[in-house]
Amino acid sequence: MSECIFCQIVAGQAEASVVAENELCLAFLTIGPFNTGHTLVVPKRHAETLTDLSAAEAAALATLSQQVALAVQGSDLPCEGYNLWMANGKAAFQDVFHAHMHVFPRLKNDGFKVEVSWPHPSRAELDNVAAQLRAALEKNP
Repeated sequence: MSECIFCQIVAGQAEASVVAENELCLAFLTIGPFNTGHTLVVPKRHAETLTDLSAAEAAALATLSQQVALAVQGSDLPCEGYNLWMANGKAAFQDVFHAHMHVFPRLKNDGFKVEVSWPHPSRAELDNVAAQLRAALEKNP
């Protein structure tokens, strides 16, 4: 997809500060880092979301994300922890529609916040949802 910036980066048609790659994925620094070392891991094939990836691509994305997290922790960059963040779809705040995992170092008082009020459904409600998900898994294993 020639208009996709991540596809352009993968093809070598756009600049990127590459961190690592494997057969199916590429990791590079984001131009809008939350903290120093904030890395994006993308599949080399264009796919919009996690569920558009093959099982092999999803596994390669997870593997490379883990390797980047280990590198962040093992480097001299400030890092007291790290987050993995993947937004899938507009409602989840995805802004580049090429699947990508954010791997970013965290510091105790870095200001990153996710404010959520978690509901606490009843066991019956949870069991009902679990049954619906099991049924969906049986249709599409």
